[in-house]
Amino acid sequence: MENFSFEDMSKIKRDSLGHNVPLELFRSIRLIGMYQGLPLNGKGTTSVVGKKIGENLSVNSMDELFDVFERLKIGIPSVVKQDESGFTVAIEDCFCEGLPQLEGKYVCDLEGAIMQGALSKLYNKTVRVREVKCNINGDERCEYEIKM
Repeated sequence: MENFSFEDMSKIKRDSLGHNVPLELFRSIRLIGMYQGLPLNGKGTTSVVGKKIGENLSVNSMDELFDVFERLKIGIPSVVKQDESGFTVAIEDCFCEGLPQLEGKYVCDLEGAIMQGALSKLYNKTVRVREVKCNINGDERCEYEIKM
């Protein structure tokens, strides 16, 4: 085997600790390790990593992508606006919900990059995703503008 696939990640054999890890650990990796520890708040890293994860998801529709987001507890996505240039996706119950607010900060770029990778592969075209709202910024939920 040369590389891991997303399917490989579901092959878990942890008899004592099981397959779940605490949200605190995920938040620490993202917001302390990457956001605080890497240049540009880790955005280059999360962009590459997220797109690669998205490209490896076995999804054949946006509904399937949204199902994966819920199953993996990334959040609960829904399309809240759609027009000829693209659409806006809201993520309820995002990993950042409940953290202290920091005005002007947007920290959920990994989730957007996952969508970008999956949708680019699904539609076989360039897709751009930009986080426009974030719980951390004081918004009511996280939202992404998606342009095709």
